[in-house]
Amino acid sequence: MTVVADTVLQYHGHVTGVIPERLVEKEVVHRGLSELRIVQSMHERKAIMAELSDGFVALPGGIGTMEEFFEVLSWAQLGMHNKPCGLLNVGGYYQHIVQFVDYAVEQDFLKPKHRALLIVEAESGRLLDRFEQFISTHAAQRFDPTKT
Repeated sequence: MTVVADTVLQYHGHVTGVIPERLVEKEVVHRGLSELRIVQSMHERKAIMAELSDGFVALPGGIGTMEEFFEVLSWAQLGMHNKPCGLLNVGGYYQHIVQFVDYAVEQDFLKPKHRALLIVEAESGRLLDRFEQFISTHAAQRFDPTKT
């Protein structure tokens, strides 16, 4: 996250950070951001980030990345937002997860229309092109982070 934030800032972009107070106390916070919001919990952090976001991209990452990404993807499935959700599949990093999601469709645990909410591309430019073309299949309700 630091590399992405620093790169955006280097090109004079705006970066908003949202971090729980416990992590600030551990000095994990990036102090050079355009805006920093300190919240009480990870749940509050995710709700605010979802509200502020125009879309969601998961770069290669670990458990926290997966947890946060699949939460917003499930919110899209439930019609809680109509924002694009994508995996940047650098070097095939997410290939096994994509195969699992496709298997869930084959096994009737996931509807094809919900599978279509997941955008997967290996190149960032192509992923962003698909984000621009994205039309949600669900009518989203106004996102209310207090009701998640």
